[in-house]
Amino acid sequence: MTALRIGLVGCGRLAEAGYLPALALTPRVKLVSIVDPDSTRRTRICRLAADAGHPVAVHPDVDSMLADGGFDAVVVASPVDTHVEAATAVAARGLRLLVEKPPAPDVAGAEALAMLRPAPCVGFNRRFDPGVAALRPLVPAQGHVRLRIALHYRRRSWQPVAVDDDAALDLGPHAVDLACWLTSAEAVEVVGATITPTRAEWHVMLTRARVHISLATDRPHHELVQVFDDRGRPLAQHRVGGLIAAVRGRLRRRPGATPLVRSLAAQLDAFAGSGDDGAERLATAADGVGAMHVLAAARASAAQGGVPVPLTGWEA
Repeated sequence: MTALRIGLVGCGRLAEAGYLPALALTPRVKLVSIVDPDSTRRTRICRLAADAGHPVAVHPDVDSMLADGGFDAVVVASPVDTHVEAATAVAARGLRLLVEKPPAPDVAGAEALAMLRPAPCVGFNRRFDPGVAALRPLVPAQGHVRLRIALHYRRRSWQPVAVDDDAALDLGPHAVDLACWLTSAEAVEVVGATITPTRAEWHVMLTRARVHISLATDRPHHELVQVFDDRGRPLAQHRVGGLIAAVRGRLRRRPGATPLVRSLAAQLDAFAGSGDDGAERLATAADGVGAMHVLAAARASAAQGGVPVPLTGWEA
């Protein structure tokens, strides 16, 4: 089996705590090149990659990496405001792309990504969390359902290198994508939105679901996805974290890869084996556009005191 050789743009916390350990679980993928403007981060990731059996070429920018070559695809995991520029340069070489979420800072950027050829995949890795994926077949194929999605964490505990996105941009695209993917439905309206730098909350009306979304970057880690029928009766649930889990985590560390690493590994495996099992779970650039349209509607709703804001002019 020939491994897919990838270049990684961005040597921040996600590279160190996510992609590098994920590579140990994915023999289909081999890291061969890295990019970051910060020499200290480049050196650190280069050393960690070598220790993991992935000696890499090191570059200060995307153009340098592209000129050097030697890879088949690129993962863009740099700050969100660099995604479009990096992806455009990579696509111009005809290389496959996986762009981390959020795909871009706004709708215009997400649409620019979707216009690239080849169009990139978007890193909505929670689709590859086994607990989340197990919910999808439990959602009725017809009729209306209700969802509750909560994504909370303490950003300072994650220790990002250069992320100052508000909670809506940081976590909102993930939550919206989950809602649409689990229900195979499209968003039509956002209502009741409130957004602050560290917290956000809104309701999304889908073509066959009502979804309550709660986001926070200043609370203990807690992820919850609940599915109810149209009468509010529970159908399925996935829960991770919470206060009790946080206390237990301080007392006892579980061996093995974290949920983040396992989901990234599965996503990379699907990316490397398009057409195989799992590839259909990869999010498309169009999925990213849809998520950013919902986020824009949520911001509009919040700016107007939570009034309903319909979504028009796009297709998921």
